[in-house]
Amino acid sequence: CLLLAMLWHPPAAWAIQAHGGIEGVYAHQMAHLFFACSMGLLIYWLRKRRLVSMRGWRHIQYAALWFIFWNADAFLGHWLEELSGLLDYQRIGLMRISLSMAQGYEWVGPLYYLVKLDHLLCVPAMIFLFLGLRWLLRAPVSPGNGQGVP
Repeated sequence: CLLLAMLWHPPAAWAIQAHGGIEGVYAHQMAHLFFACSMGLLIYWLRKRRLVSMRGWRHIQYAALWFIFWNADAFLGHWLEELSGLLDYQRIGLMRISLSMAQGYEWVGPLYYLVKLDHLLCVPAMIFLFLGLRWLLRAPVSPGNGQGVP
C-alpha cells in the first residue's frame, strides 16, 4: 500500500547533490579525487598489461579517461558553488537560479554554468564503459586473451 502511494504521489527527485554541512562537502570532494585517481590507476594497469590492444579494454580505458575529466569538472563545480566564496546562488524558481559573483570575479559566472554541464563528460564515460563491457562479454574466452580471472 505504501509502495502504491509512493508511485502515485512520488516525492521530488532533484538532480543537484545537496550536502549536509561543510564536512559533507569535504567528504564528497575527497570521493571525487579518489575516483579520479582510481581511474588513472586503472588506465595505468590496462596499458602496463597491454590489455588496451583488445577493443573492449580500450573502450574501458576511454571510459576511465572520461571519468577523470568528469571528476575534475565536478570537483571544480562543487568548489565554486560551496567553497570558493566567489559566487552566491539563490533558487528563484523550479528551474531558475540567480547568481551573484564577487567584485572582480564576474568571469566565474560563465565558468560555473559550463562546469554544471558535467553530464557532457559523464555520459560519454558511461557509453564507453557499456561498449567495453559488452564487447568483453561477447568476446570468446580463450587462455591468454586477458579475459580470465587470475
